[in-house]
Amino acid sequence: MRGSLTLVLVGTLIVLGPARAQSPHAPPQGGHGGAGHPAAPAHRGGHDAGHGQGHLEAQRYAEQFAAVVKEGRGFGMAFAADQNGYPGPMHVLELREALRLTAEQAARARSLMEAMFAESRPKGTALLEAEERLRGLFRSGIATEAGVRAHVAEIERLRAELRLVHLLTHLRSRDLLSEERRTTYHALRWGGAPAAR
Repeated sequence: MRGSLTLVLVGTLIVLGPARAQSPHAPPQGGHGGAGHPAAPAHRGGHDAGHGQGHLEAQRYAEQFAAVVKEGRGFGMAFAADQNGYPGPMHVLELREALRLTAEQAARARSLMEAMFAESRPKGTALLEAEERLRGLFRSGIATEAGVRAHVAEIERLRAELRLVHLLTHLRSRDLLSEERRTTYHALRWGGAPAAR
């Protein structure tokens, strides 16, 4: 994908670093893999040989973002919660055996997950459609500053709404697990223990 989403993803990659491939709402195995793109020719005239590859990596992650968000997952939108003792219901269910969930806990987690998907899927679709409208604006050759500002404002409003769905779901899921089980969850998902509070 191109447009503002690519710029946002570049920033996300810088912030997330090695953790970027482990989204709390992405498939736990292979969800962010995929074949590499052919190497682009190196830029000349003072640029490093690999300098031109960043946009291809951003393109790959933008495509993965679109695929994951369309499914209702968050692609790292809830890292702030997941890494700090607020587990996500989908991953609680994935780790149910290690966490020794009761039937009641599993049912509550499933209910929270289904409610999340019911909200996040249409919001994710709306976000992706807004991104496509922005690209269409530039494809048309009639982009103006006012038009670009309006499209970007709408995209960021939709992105904020979607991120809130994921973050608030983690907030509501915290009491599914005891403090001991949250520590286990964190160790299984991220390694080590969550920051002391």
